[in-house]
This record gives sequence, structure tokens and C-alpha cells, in this order.
Amino acid sequence: MSKPRKPIVAANWKMFKTPSETADFFKTFLPVLGNMDGVDVVIAPPFPCLPAASEHAGKSIVRIAAQNMHPESSGAFTGEVSAIMLRELYVTYVIVGHSERRTLFGETDAFINRKVLTAHASNLKPILCIGETLEERDGGLVKEVLSRQLAAGLAGVSADDAIETVLAYEPVWAIGTGRTATSAQAQEAHAFIRSELEKMYDAPTARRMRIQYGGSVKPNNAAELSAQPDVDGFLVGGASLESGSFFEIIRAAVQASVEG
Repeated sequence: MSKPRKPIVAANWKMFKTPSETADFFKTFLPVLGNMDGVDVVIAPPFPCLPAASEHAGKSIVRIAAQNMHPESSGAFTGEVSAIMLRELYVTYVIVGHSERRTLFGETDAFINRKVLTAHASNLKPILCIGETLEERDGGLVKEVLSRQLAAGLAGVSADDAIETVLAYEPVWAIGTGRTATSAQAQEAHAFIRSELEKMYDAPTARRMRIQYGGSVKPNNAAELSAQPDVDGFLVGGASLESGSFFEIIRAAVQASVEG
């Protein structure tokens, strides 16, 4: 029996790769990926690489995401990028609320919620990141943190728009550290998130929403994580920078989806 939700595997390149390196990646990656069925593949390069990524993705199955977005459509916001600018570059998804934006740039739940609402109003699909720090996990605050971030991040989001929102659970202590949540820890968090979504919306909406796992995902742990019933794909950092490893993670997600 297959999983009820189509997995989505997204690459977050962070501040890596130039436009020329982006073009080289696609030239290597697309022939290997082909027209793989049963998965949504998303790549989020740095802002200067979006034109190259969109051009090379072309009519392939790959969709392009931005790593960030300002909630205002225009204005005196030096260094920021608006949704309308992203749409002209054929961007489909936008990552919001990543832990690095929260911790390094001081983004609040309320500010992140504005981005989520703007994304939907602009026909962009947000990938909303939530997750606890090591201190919060050790303090037994995982459910409290996830509940707060979900409620605030999705405030004012209708059930229809919620279904078009991808959630990414990223335990902050497992991002870029080499540490990964065990498959049991990931499933526990994802199941809790889904139960909260059911309270916020309803059971059918919660069942349809996709929840990615993000936190040191690699080819050697992707299969076990993908096998968990509430893990619907990945938000991949470092392992997505190399086309071969990113493809192996995608393949693991597809295989798990088929096997259910």
C-alpha cells in the first residue's frame, strides 16, 4: 500500500554555488533524474542563481524555490526580494522560517506568518520550517515549541491554503552538525505535528498536508527516515549540493512511498 501523500524532496543550497555552478549541476542532475514519477523535486539556490536554475530546469519535473522572501511587495527594504520578483523568475516555492533565519537574523513567528500569507496571496507555495533547539529538546519543550510555531506560522491560513503549504520539521540541533534525529524521533515529531494540524483544521486536511524532515539528511539515512508513515520527503542541505547524493535521497523517498 502506497503512502497517501506524494513525497516532496527539496534542496536548500544556502549560500553555496554560483550561477555557473548552478548550470553545471543541472546539466549533470537532470539526465540522471529523468522523468521520475511519484515525487515533487524542488531546488532552492541562492538568489543570484535563480535565473540560471529556472532556465535549466525548463520543462523538467524540477520546480524552483527561493530561500527567503520579504512580505511586502516593494519598498525601501535594502537587500530584500519580493514575491512578485520571484514569480517573474518562475519560482514556485519559497522557504520561510528556516532556523538560520530565525536564529541568525532574528525573524519572529509573526514576521514569518506574514511571509506565509504573502506567499499564498502571490501564488507561491511556502515551505514553512519549524523545529526545536537542543536546549528546548533537552528541556522537554519539543511539543510546546512545535505547537507555538505551527499556530503562529499558520495563523490566518485557510484549510485550502494549508494543503498547499509544505511543512518542514528541522530539529535545529541536527542541521549541519552530522547529528540526525533517529527515525523514531522524526516520526514522533511528525505525528505530533499532524495531530496539531488536525486540531487546527480537520482530519482530512491534516492527512493531506505534507511534512518534510530536514536535518543532516544523507543517502545512508534517507531510506529509514522515508519509511516512517508521517515523513513525506526531505528538506536537504549539504547533501543536495552534489547531484548524485541528492538523487539517491530522492530515490529513497520514492521507494518508500511506493512500498508504503
